[in-house]
Amino acid sequence: HGSVSVQLWHLLMPQEKLKARISKQWCDIGFQGDDPKTDFRGMGLLGLVNLVYFSKHYTNEARQILSRSNHPKLGYSYAIVGINLTEMAYSLLKNGALKGHLYNLVSGLPRMEHFHQFYCYLVYEFDKFWFEEEPESIMHFNQYREKFHEKIKGLLLDYNVVLTLQD
Repeated sequence: HGSVSVQLWHLLMPQEKLKARISKQWCDIGFQGDDPKTDFRGMGLLGLVNLVYFSKHYTNEARQILSRSNHPKLGYSYAIVGINLTEMAYSLLKNGALKGHLYNLVSGLPRMEHFHQFYCYLVYEFDKFWFEEEPESIMHFNQYREKFHEKIKGLLLDYNVVLTLQD
């Protein structure tokens, strides 16, 4: 999935050339090391595909959130948080919490794209949430992730819920 991560780079950093597939530059978009592959262990390719989907379909939003994630005080690792939110979306899907949302959103069977769309909603909302909460540091990430998770679970309890990013 080297080429997919390169695609992610081009979508987010069009003005900057990626010098090599393994490069310190990956840290600029919030990966931990110089090879994004190592960060995808937890969620596999799905995390990467989600990040690319958001960057491709909501390019302006993605670049805006990336630049906000570089905030000197409230910054967070964009890609790592993205992978985390894939995990959250996936667990909500698995435990049935997304059923109502998908039922209200789609007539017929939900497709992969509907999962991606829900992921986009999470990324966008998490960024807003993070800045509203103003955590003292990224060290508190897990605590705020939990709080955000609870908030989303609460919203999903609404019978008429549809959680999407409006195009």
